[in-house]
Amino acid sequence: MNQGRTVFAQLISFVSHNEFNRCVARYQGNKSVRSFSCWDQFLTMAFAQLTYRESLRDIEVCLAAQRQKLYHAGFSGPIKRATLADANEKRDWRIYRDFAQSLIQTARPLYAHSDLGLELEGTAYAFDATTIDLCLSLFPWAQFRRRKAAIKLHTLLEIHSAIPVFIAITSGAIHEVNLLDELQPEPGSFIVMDRGFVDFERLYRLHTALAFFVIRTKENLAYRRRYSHQYDRATGVRSDQTIILTGPKSATLYPIALRRVHFYSVEREQRLVLLTNNFSIPAFTVAALYRYRWQIELFFKWIKQHLRIKSFFGTSDNSVKTQIWIAVTVYVLVALVKKRLGLKQDLYTLLQIFSLTLFEKNPILGLLQQSQFNLEMLDDVNQLQLLDI
Repeated sequence: MNQGRTVFAQLISFVSHNEFNRCVARYQGNKSVRSFSCWDQFLTMAFAQLTYRESLRDIEVCLAAQRQKLYHAGFSGPIKRATLADANEKRDWRIYRDFAQSLIQTARPLYAHSDLGLELEGTAYAFDATTIDLCLSLFPWAQFRRRKAAIKLHTLLEIHSAIPVFIAITSGAIHEVNLLDELQPEPGSFIVMDRGFVDFERLYRLHTALAFFVIRTKENLAYRRRYSHQYDRATGVRSDQTIILTGPKSATLYPIALRRVHFYSVEREQRLVLLTNNFSIPAFTVAALYRYRWQIELFFKWIKQHLRIKSFFGTSDNSVKTQIWIAVTVYVLVALVKKRLGLKQDLYTLLQIFSLTLFEKNPILGLLQQSQFNLEMLDDVNQLQLLDI
């Protein structure tokens, strides 16, 4: 089925061209375009992400070296850096945001059976933001401090799949707690957050939306204990209480009872004091949920290391957002391919293999099986035998 098709073409075949065209039509992305379409732009930027290109010239030179294979990879013609730069500056970034969201909705059901090992009836999410530093003279629209520019990537991550379901890109000056206003939580879902999101007005809004939250509280919280519940000290739980807030503002903003769980981790020698509006799950599960918040930190670290979202091919707001959303699309695409083909390799390994084989005409499954075989052979080789050669 994949005979004669490049690895890149096989990867791209997992996305819907029709859905992409609907996104383009929604924002008139191909209006007055003669040759370099939005699809060509997407393919070029996806190639840059998959092969770790560093600049527009880098992209142009690498694709020119593979000119005879571009047609078989899906490109309509040669790529010029000036044309790509112009497309990134002018074509609406929302095309790629909507397309990424559609791919996310396709990928999420594939991970529906992934298990956190916790007895939860709703889906668990982690919400946080990461800062990407920029040069103020090149990105004045993203001013963060007096002499510094930055953007923030606000993300709601589905914990069991490590797939982002909500992303907002703002100036670094926007505090992450403000993005809680843009969330549309699923009823019955759990949203796990760090103490920077302690805003009782917004937390109460989550409660009225029938969503649950688990959040690390601040040390100066003013409250009064109503009840103390039984708990198993062997699990690390030190207290499980029903409380009401007594602060002059907090008591008004969150007028109903909260649950306060005090947990101590012996391994990490760390104390956690958590608040939640869920009173039915065990206290240890509350603490375990919060510890899964680390997944979003790993996600931020991973995409910064393995995708091109720290250095940009353009300096405008539109260009930066286009690049980030296409990077997210590539991340989700690789996650989707991993599940659809039943691959055992992790995302990092898959990206490394794809980066070196994009223009080879081998079926992906055969390519990865051979790579796995080679890795196993290397693991089995005795170092003394190598020295004897």
